[in-house]
Amino acid sequence: AESPKVIERAINAGYQPQSFLVDDEHMEADAYRILEHCKEIPVYAASREVLRNLTGFPMTRGMLCAMHRLPLLRPETLLADARRVVILEHVVNPTNVGAIFRSAAALNMDAVLLCDNCSNPLYRRAARVSMGTVFQIPWTILDETVSWPEGGLRLLRNFGYKTVSMALRDDSVSISDPRLKQEARLAIILGTEGDGLASATIEGCDYTVRIPMSHGVDSLNVA
Repeated sequence: AESPKVIERAINAGYQPQSFLVDDEHMEADAYRILEHCKEIPVYAASREVLRNLTGFPMTRGMLCAMHRLPLLRPETLLADARRVVILEHVVNPTNVGAIFRSAAALNMDAVLLCDNCSNPLYRRAARVSMGTVFQIPWTILDETVSWPEGGLRLLRNFGYKTVSMALRDDSVSISDPRLKQEARLAIILGTEGDGLASATIEGCDYTVRIPMSHGVDSLNVA
């Protein structure tokens, strides 16, 4: 986890620090507060130049933390109590994954489920771009035990979800269609950068939805 805000949100969500790596010249007050509350955790310090050479990138706000991952929840556990969920199909750019999590949290989505070919939300850049919301909004990975799209769509229907494929097709309805708000449970499915959702996924969904665009723009970034 990178930056004090992201690290603090991870700790508050129950992730256990293993060690800290800090820029001893450019730490914020927030960083000192975290270290004060984690006195038993090893702290390694060096200059910004040394740290850049070690990590291969300029650290954001002078702080990294290696943390133990929490065990993944089962998809059924998340779907049982949610009303609005996001499904990611082959979204491989960690910046996009992080941005989607941030928007999903801000827009009050209940959970995010990722196919196993997506970039992992706990990748450093994804967690940082999300501003730590990957530690706040529940999520899990649809592993090989849930065949996507057939098995995944069937699982969603078993829990009472209507499925929405975000795709630019002639039979798409507008995102403002009143039928969408009336659905008790809705799963919004986003596809890979460039090609979008697979045809089998679109064909298997209850709705195909698009966001109206102007000025000749033919598509939005997936995030």
